[in-house]
Amino acid sequence: MNGAGGTIMLVDDHAVVREGYRSVLQKQPGLRVVAEAGDGAEAYRLYKETRPDIVVMDLAMPGVGGIEAVRRIRQWDRAARILVFTMHQNAGFAVQAIRAGARGYVTKTSPPETLVRAVTDVLAGRIAISPDVDHELALHRLSGETAAADILTPREFEVMRMLLAEMTTEEIANALNISPKTVANQHSIIKDKLGVGSDIELVLLALRQGILPQGDVSEGAGQE
Repeated sequence: MNGAGGTIMLVDDHAVVREGYRSVLQKQPGLRVVAEAGDGAEAYRLYKETRPDIVVMDLAMPGVGGIEAVRRIRQWDRAARILVFTMHQNAGFAVQAIRAGARGYVTKTSPPETLVRAVTDVLAGRIAISPDVDHELALHRLSGETAAADILTPREFEVMRMLLAEMTTEEIANALNISPKTVANQHSIIKDKLGVGSDIELVLLALRQGILPQGDVSEGAGQE
């Protein structure tokens, strides 16, 4: 696609947030929001219906999160252009989003012009990373500890995120359209890959690597 013009789908579970960046983006010549979704499952369905030129995707949403939604959309359309727009500054989320198929990653603390520039860049076929995340990625590469984002697949990372959010095996299975047995198997694989023996150790690793914010700590994660 030539120039900065294009159709956009916004994906965020907060309607007020969508309204804010819809206003910012539609002030730009040629940009037009044609669809909005409140979760990853709805985003996947609406993408197939509307085929927007670019998707602006949040990560933290109820049920199917952004990384899984990116993976599904890119699996259905390898040419899909997806820009992640999220509160997560952690490099691990950026690594996983890009591995899943996102073409850009911008934090919500960035100035509005950073979002506009990133949309323009992704529409033009370029990769767009906000400066704060670029810095985190540089630090991530220098870190000595093996990071979950480097080991887990996007699907495994999403299952881990759901486990850390204390979703049950059945809830995860329903959200991802897989069997409870598959969830249990992936739960075990995640712990094996990360070298942890229990969910408490998984929580501690997630805290250490910034995947789980301190305020989200509870007595466990997921179901054994």
